[in-house]
Amino acid sequence: MGSAKQQTSISRVMNILQEWDKGSKPVRKQILDDFIVQNQNKTGPELEQEFAQAGSLFLARLTAWLRLTYMNGTCLTEQLKTISIFLSASSGHKFMAEFLEVGGVLTLLEILGVKQGKEVDKTAALVCLHHIANAGRKYKELICESYGIRAVAECLAKVKTDEAQDSCRNLLLMLAQGNPRFQMQVYKGLIALLPCNSPKAQQMAAHALRVVQPIVEQANPNIVEPLLNLLRTLHLEVQFEAIELIKELMDYEVADHLLSGLVGLLRPAVDDIKPRQDLMEDLAAAKMNAPLPVFVQQAAVAKTIGILAGESNEIAEKLIHMRVIHNLLFAMGNTDSADSQRQASITLEHFCRTFSVVDDHVRDSMGETLYDLFMSNPETLYINMNHVQADVLISNKLNIPKAVGALE
Repeated sequence: MGSAKQQTSISRVMNILQEWDKGSKPVRKQILDDFIVQNQNKTGPELEQEFAQAGSLFLARLTAWLRLTYMNGTCLTEQLKTISIFLSASSGHKFMAEFLEVGGVLTLLEILGVKQGKEVDKTAALVCLHHIANAGRKYKELICESYGIRAVAECLAKVKTDEAQDSCRNLLLMLAQGNPRFQMQVYKGLIALLPCNSPKAQQMAAHALRVVQPIVEQANPNIVEPLLNLLRTLHLEVQFEAIELIKELMDYEVADHLLSGLVGLLRPAVDDIKPRQDLMEDLAAAKMNAPLPVFVQQAAVAKTIGILAGESNEIAEKLIHMRVIHNLLFAMGNTDSADSQRQASITLEHFCRTFSVVDDHVRDSMGETLYDLFMSNPETLYINMNHVQADVLISNKLNIPKAVGALE
């Protein structure tokens, strides 16, 4: 009885394979659709039983067709979903080995780079790569050796759908964990994503760096400039991740470099501030009221400095000796950016209330009238002060000497 059942199964599989070999695109698509519906979450042995121990023959046909057709997208979604079933099957290492032997990883990575490719297909390819990486360290290394980190990072910078972006981010995180040979390469790849044109990719890269940073245990100096530039964004979710990453980097060797950069950005370079006439000519009518990126950055920097100083007096003292008070006063006088004025005022109030020496110097620099106005309500100072008072703030010469030892 068992033999008869086996013969029936063999006959059915041979018919499927013959139908595949002779079939047109619609016929093959139907075979794939049926396979996907009938074989979700099956184990390797169950797939072998389904194909009468000839699953490898079907997989070989499938991978051969994939390599021939992935550039034009023929049934690509169905092909990748079917391959994913083979790759994800528990106790199905035989199928994964066969797929890898024919260059499956390179094919999947090439799909990510096809310019006209559909994002649903790229997502399906990422799912396959995820299954491969999930099989262990040597499989992660194989993906990385095939320039997979760069391919996935570039894909993240270009795709638009949430599903594809999440898949890219999750795969990069997987490649960074339990993969000591290539964890630094993933880290550098995430840093390279920070300047990209996709706010979502920037957010994900900054968030992923917060996960990967403790793994690599040392901070790359190249992270400082692109990270500070993220503070220019109008996307609050990106700004949030940038500030959180800056906070975590205070425990690493780039901390002083970051603090120095933050203090410097409170005083934008003249070349970064375009004349209003040029701005009117360059910006579309819909963007006329948008603040200059340099002023967005100035406000975000003032906010970040306030957060850092609030969390650590040691950091606050470092900032004071970097002339942060002088630059906060300058930002408070910037009548081109109300948000810069407000954030700088809030931050400066913290320094004044925490360190008496700062409070004394600020009082002397502002004068009693402006100082009282400032301390009564820092958040609304920019509304209540006049242009003469703003000029006083901008032209301030305040300097708290480093000779001042223990700040009080």
